[in-house]
Amino acid sequence: MLPGQRQSYGRTRRRRAHDALTAPKHGMCPLSGMPKLPHRACKESGYVRPGLKISVPKLGIGVPRD
Repeated sequence: MLPGQRQSYGRTRRRRAHDALTAPKHGMCPLSGMPKLPHRACKESGYVRPGLKISVPKLGIGVPRD
């Protein structure tokens, strides 16, 4: 089955107006003051949320810098 008529350029653009990507929201790490994504560990301090701090030496997360 084929469409009855070709969809107009304006109608196509109006439909696509809601497809724009938004930039990710950055929060600030309360321990180091560096920007961090929500639900992610801070690269400097390893802070995720209150009461949860992780350390991954292999990736350099939450370990003191030399």
